[in-house]
Amino acid sequence: MQQRVAIARALASNPEVLLMDEPFAALDQQTREILQGELLRIWGKIKTTVIFVTHSIDEAIFLADRVVVMTARPGTVKEIIDIDLPRPRDGDIRASAAFNNHRACVWDVLRDEVNKAQKDWTLSPAFSH
Repeated sequence: MQQRVAIARALASNPEVLLMDEPFAALDQQTREILQGELLRIWGKIKTTVIFVTHSIDEAIFLADRVVVMTARPGTVKEIIDIDLPRPRDGDIRASAAFNNHRACVWDVLRDEVNKAQKDWTLSPAFSH
């Protein structure tokens, strides 16, 4: 409920751009998917530009028209992937071949960055004992 109130509060001022930095990260999967659907429903009415930061590939694909994959440090844009799934979207789209193709594409672009981050993490002084 707090997330719904926070989204409503953010939209109340009718912003041109709304930045959402991992707003659903702390939620259980069921609640997360419900709020993703709510966000899409609201966005369908107001069409405000939303920049949504997430570490979830599925969440990015479900919500986005474009997914921007960032590099590991320093964070720069590695690739922009257009998501051409039809709108309105519902939870059933997650089981589609098109959704899975987008997931594979994003993961292919992201894989090197994940490997670099893991390498940096395992080489950090805290883990070199």
